Amino acid sequence: MTALSTRAKLGVVAASAVLLGAVAAGYAATAAEPARTPPPAATGDQAVTLTPGPRLLAITDRHVSSVATADPTGPRSVSGLECLRVYAAAGTGVCLKPDTPWTYQVVVLDAALHPTRTLSVPGLPNRARVSASGRMVSWTTFVGGDSYTSGGFSTRTGIIDTVTGATVTSLEEFTIKRDGRAYRNPDVNYWGVTFTADDNVFYATMSTGGKRYLVRGDVASRAVETVKENVECPSLSPDGTRIAFKEAIGADPAKGWRLSVLDLATMRVTATAETTSVDDQAAWLDNGTLAYTLRQSDGRPDVWAVAADGSGAPRLVLPGAESPSPLA
Repeated sequence: MTALSTRAKLGVVAASAVLLGAVAAGYAATAAEPARTPPPAATGDQAVTLTPGPRLLAITDRHVSSVATADPTGPRSVSGLECLRVYAAAGTGVCLKPDTPWTYQVVVLDAALHPTRTLSVPGLPNRARVSASGRMVSWTTFVGGDSYTSGGFSTRTGIIDTVTGATVTSLEEFTIKRDGRAYRNPDVNYWGVTFTADDNVFYATMSTGGKRYLVRGDVASRAVETVKENVECPSLSPDGTRIAFKEAIGADPAKGWRLSVLDLATMRVTATAETTSVDDQAAWLDNGTLAYTLRQSDGRPDVWAVAADGSGAPRLVLPGAESPSPLA
């Protein structure tokens, strides 16, 4: 299949992918499917590790894999570790993995993919992040059954400090300032954490009252404050100056999302050259390039990349993979 025909099919998917509730329902069905025949675990020089280096971490057929950044279409190492989401930094990883066919776990990994902490979580895995130092780990899951949600589901987002062991099981415990004033509402949900360099401050998405906000959070004080409306799934650039995010077209998720970049100094938003709807928390391959997952019409994922400054054109980086994470 050529890149052109793939993107044409992706456009069909984007046009039909509306409301977050529908996305959650579709994701639930995908996550519940049994894994295909597991690929053989790599050994020796081909073993997958989280040691920093010029490699791109991803999930291939629900298993942790890696490939040389300089040659992403070259030989791919695939481990025996099954995960639905993965991310790593500074030799620490997080894997959102099945426990039973209908329950899931957050597993903190060392550089050799050995578990160091395991936490059972409600709902279906959706987002995962590790701070640049490897100290802080975060995750988001879809959760059903909250009576205040018109779509019949909500989210849970938590954080683990791998040094102290302190665990926030839900950001909903945090106090909120919206537009400078104290705010409370039982419909508040969070997703998509991204950490700053100090391991205490983070950004995330908060939804309430039918709107979605970029919030800036403080782990120590257990508080968040709104920064900007219509910012979802933020991802902080390595230099800490910009946030990649998915921007609902016309502030309406039913119309899809545009992968965009927010300059934190000026609050200026730049749309990337990716015009297909991106429902993902993009990863920065470097200070100028974003990686993200798009799905083909049959649900198969591919990792694409695009310049963060709006220039150029999207390019297929890693076919048949998802959940990209640079190890360098």
